[in-house]
Amino acid sequence: MDVEAFARRLPKAELHLHIEGTLEPELMLRLARRNKLKLRFPDVEAVRRAYRFQGLQSFLDIYYEGAAVLRTQRDFHDLAWAYFGRAAKDGVRHAELFFDPQTHTQRGVALGEVVEGLEAAMTRARRELGVTSKLILCFLRHLSEEAAQATFSQARPYLDRIAAVGLDSSEKGHPPRKFERVFARARSEGLLAVAHAGEEGPPGYVEEALDLLKVRRVDHGVRCAEKPALVERLAREGVPLTVCPLSNVKLKVFPDLARHNLKALLSRGVRVTLNSDDPAYFGGYVLDNYVAAARALALSPLHLWTLARNSIEASFLSGQEKRALVGDIMKVGAAYEDADPPRRPRRAARSRRS
Repeated sequence: MDVEAFARRLPKAELHLHIEGTLEPELMLRLARRNKLKLRFPDVEAVRRAYRFQGLQSFLDIYYEGAAVLRTQRDFHDLAWAYFGRAAKDGVRHAELFFDPQTHTQRGVALGEVVEGLEAAMTRARRELGVTSKLILCFLRHLSEEAAQATFSQARPYLDRIAAVGLDSSEKGHPPRKFERVFARARSEGLLAVAHAGEEGPPGYVEEALDLLKVRRVDHGVRCAEKPALVERLAREGVPLTVCPLSNVKLKVFPDLARHNLKALLSRGVRVTLNSDDPAYFGGYVLDNYVAAARALALSPLHLWTLARNSIEASFLSGQEKRALVGDIMKVGAAYEDADPPRRPRRAARSRRS
């Protein structure tokens, strides 16, 4: 079987994608010129040479440096539109975009510039590419809870355009419980919740995200494997994990892709999805993650089919929209004689997150 062709044809959702992390070096330099900003990188090759990370913090340092070129509504439109063009070619039919307001507002960029620019690209992607999308406002966990509360207050005029809140940036030393009150506030406004947990941080951070932040999905979550009872809980409750294989290797969560635990988690009934995280920095968009994981872990067509289906069912689309996309997944799989139809993923137990 041609793994890449099969994975590309599968309709899929991308649920763990930092839009600022799609800033390719070519666009970074172009926006710097447009905004009359001087970077320390003379050319594209110099930017790419800087993408050798020792861990999450070394990545974040250059991530924030690159994001400084984003200044105007047009910049954010161009950033998101470039992502949607690539995603559509990878078979992405729906994307839920993380964005970090604090990365921009602390540089004097108005939140409206960010939201309006992203929304313009989202509307265009739906019309021209058939790709739907939603926005997830993320709080930077290395900043204070007070800063998160202030950011949420700034976002109030735009809440009708935001589906959920999230939590990202440096995980170590910044447990989910630090943001319990702002997440409660967001939920009271009708927003859903997700959070990064269990990438750098321990399995206890995953539990805090579930119990205190009441998240619908856990972003990364791979360190759950260190606590078997937590793995059993995730499977029993149908909690999705938005796993990013190439990112995990690039940031040294796993020494190489062959030792990633996503296949083992799938086999234990965890609702794993595959995503690209910050693809401009980690060397792979969502299709690259499907193909690389399939080859390194000997994933079968059934595995790939299940991952794609999980991504749709874990999304924040309506039930009707999910059923339509799952139907499309079934049609693709039926074209491959060696791919058996996947069983419906285990229905989540009734809980306060359902």
